[in-house]
Amino acid sequence: MLKLFNFTRTLTPIVPRPVQAIRWYTEPSTSLANAIQQQQQPACGVPDKLYSRVELQMKGIDPEVMKSYALFAKTAAEHLDIEVGKHWALRKAVKDRLTLLKSVHIYKKHRVQYEVRNFYRFMHFHKLTGSTLDTFLEYIERNLPEGIALKVTKVEIQDLPEHLGK
Repeated sequence: MLKLFNFTRTLTPIVPRPVQAIRWYTEPSTSLANAIQQQQQPACGVPDKLYSRVELQMKGIDPEVMKSYALFAKTAAEHLDIEVGKHWALRKAVKDRLTLLKSVHIYKKHRVQYEVRNFYRFMHFHKLTGSTLDTFLEYIERNLPEGIALKVTKVEIQDLPEHLGK
């Protein structure tokens, strides 16, 4: 008998570990609250950016998937205490048609038409900080379903320039 592989494997027995009880606190402990506050303070002293409005534009071929994803984004925003503004969808699909010849060489009167239907949905979020926006966008972009494109437009609040403030 020809021996191709020589595997030696030791099996370790599975030992059950004790399960720790999880406690839910209504108020964070002082040491935990201090640790969270230290993490939230910017390390380099740069102030956080402020955004007055963020617009999400979703484009896809399946309106039901987009509706479900919009509900997911709205729920995620509510969990992060982000103010949700208007959200709406276009009534009809935007149709793109492409007409080509059936044959490359002859028969100019025989053509084929291809059509792509794109559905759009828009959402507005108001009064965000830069760190909250980064967290929110990373979360919803990681859970973006197939067949949906996402475009984000941010409106940043900036200080009035000195030459205009005089």
